[in-house]
Amino acid sequence: MKKFLTVLLILLLVIVVAFGGLLGFLTVTEYRPADVESVTVRRVDGAGTAPIPSDGFSVLSWNIGYAGLGKHQDFFMDGGTKSRPGDPDAVYSYLRGIVSEVERAGADLMVFQEVDIDASRTFGTDETEPLARGVSAFALNYSCPFVPIPFPPMGKVHSGLFTTTDFAVTSADRFALPCPFSWPLSTANLKRCMLVTRHPVAGSEHELVLVNVHLEAYDDGEGKTAQTKQLMDFLQEEYQKGNYVITGGDFNQIFPGGQKAWPNTHPDLWTPGVLDTDLLGGFGCVYDLAVPTCRLLNQPYDPTDTVNTQYFSIDGFLVSPNVDVASVKTLDLGFEYSDHNPVLLTVSLND
Repeated sequence: MKKFLTVLLILLLVIVVAFGGLLGFLTVTEYRPADVESVTVRRVDGAGTAPIPSDGFSVLSWNIGYAGLGKHQDFFMDGGTKSRPGDPDAVYSYLRGIVSEVERAGADLMVFQEVDIDASRTFGTDETEPLARGVSAFALNYSCPFVPIPFPPMGKVHSGLFTTTDFAVTSADRFALPCPFSWPLSTANLKRCMLVTRHPVAGSEHELVLVNVHLEAYDDGEGKTAQTKQLMDFLQEEYQKGNYVITGGDFNQIFPGGQKAWPNTHPDLWTPGVLDTDLLGGFGCVYDLAVPTCRLLNQPYDPTDTVNTQYFSIDGFLVSPNVDVASVKTLDLGFEYSDHNPVLLTVSLND
């Protein structure tokens, strides 16, 4: 018995030391971005010289689920068990499908969320390369050398927001949003942000300010609210300057009417927040309820399983009053390549 207790004590000590070592490593290497950081604007030679046409253009927003959350996948935070596909071929297949659908949509500007540039879950694939047009910008919102959950662990993650276009981009910046998680959860968690790109507008002294966002998903609700307030403060400031402002992304908050369109029959699993329209301050909330933009990842996608399949409408746009909306449409891709459907917006600019 004494020998057994000694062995057990040694094992417990090893576990404690290993855990402490991992926590120390994650603390030292934690991603700590500045409040505002300039982002490199990548240009293909000769590309990105034309200003935005004020009489009409389109914007596509799509959370591509890091090309790892297609129809065959589930996710451990939504009631499933996985964090990644089982092999790189699945990632490549999803990514090829995503690129094909993006090309089919033919949008002038594109804002993507959950884009991996170097992550174990997507086998080191730089997903910006096949998505990039003539001009592009990338901002990290998830950078961790080793995410220790679930089992097997997610491992290294470098992922973020990606904006790309063939039109001119004068600058790009990363603006940090409030993080609702304290140590030690913060060490391996996302650091949400806004990716802001500025675009000259034909015949105008003012800019188009395009904001790419992916707001908090797994907080108690206070984080999403704080991030939304900071976002709106920024948008209002830009609009007061006379700029045209469009925000596209995954808000992780249900848009007005979304609860009625897609009632939540699984409140025990992951549930998004509800967008507080009182915070919008005159900005238009633009979305399409005809098709859901997101599915719950509690299981692989099976639209015939109406009991266990849950939909949400959490992706769309906010536009300033000087932006006229011609149309908005959720593209029904059947969640083939991502747990989100893309949303396509067509607008023009007014004085």
